[in-house]
Amino acid sequence: MYYLGIDLGGTFIKAGVVDEKGGIIYKESFETEAEKGADHIAERIAFACLAAIRGAGLSAKDIEYIGVASPGTADSEKGIMIYCSSLPFLNYPLSKKIASLTGINDVYIENDANAAAKGESSHGRAKGYATSIMVTLGTGIGGGIIIGGKIYEGFNFAAAEIGHMVIDPQGPPCQCGRKGCWEKLASATSLIRMSREEMAKKPESLMWGLCGNDLSKVDAKTPFDASRLGDEAGAAVVEKFVFYLSLGLINLINLLQPEIITIGGGVSGEGEYLLEPVRKIVEKEQYSRYGDKKTLIVKAALGNDAGIIGAASLGL
Repeated sequence: MYYLGIDLGGTFIKAGVVDEKGGIIYKESFETEAEKGADHIAERIAFACLAAIRGAGLSAKDIEYIGVASPGTADSEKGIMIYCSSLPFLNYPLSKKIASLTGINDVYIENDANAAAKGESSHGRAKGYATSIMVTLGTGIGGGIIIGGKIYEGFNFAAAEIGHMVIDPQGPPCQCGRKGCWEKLASATSLIRMSREEMAKKPESLMWGLCGNDLSKVDAKTPFDASRLGDEAGAAVVEKFVFYLSLGLINLINLLQPEIITIGGGVSGEGEYLLEPVRKIVEKEQYSRYGDKKTLIVKAALGNDAGIIGAASLGL
């Protein structure tokens, strides 16, 4: 049995044929061309689907279903993209459109972070756990909640916007209209901002050399690399980032007490250098610190393929 997973982004559409064990047997990538409208995006998705099927040496009848992971709010029951700030979707019948273009009747759609959480639950580090949360550290902070093996969407399909949990009401303004949202303090974007601010105060920092004395070349690795080299400014940035990341994780644990939290996104590549100090703070500050059972905090397993594998898991 094979499934087709679509990771839909504002710039690229990634399509992959996935087997029952969650292995990608073939994948393709095409430009989204979002500026041409919703119908054109649906056509591009269908094109990507059929190209991946051909590339895998299969036909449409070999595909059990198509799963689409998209940014925005997706009505998974009706197959409608309710709204997306980065793609021109507004109450758009995406499932029906893709089905008509591909000849594959079963098409599932889901928010991309929710789909990634489903992928980790079905085939990644959270496999075997009934309750899990995935946190993705990227431009913002995305998240997905799995309860009883199923995605928790909320009654209006808009649950798990964990990046907009306020952890500092006096913090930097967020595009959502509030101040001090978690993603404004613990995303890759915020890590870069804090690095630049610290560099401006510390011209002797090794971070300057690591980015070639060009602030535009500072990335999320810069402070971690500097910290490993013993740079005080880099270590200060990492310490602050770890603190803010831990605050949000503690809130999630206190609220939901999941068995496991998986951390994905580019910053998760720092592995234990990031997660070990995070665990120490969480262990000390979480409400359940005196209990025998504690939430595991681990690096997500699926990496850049989380969107494809998660989308391909939506019908399971």
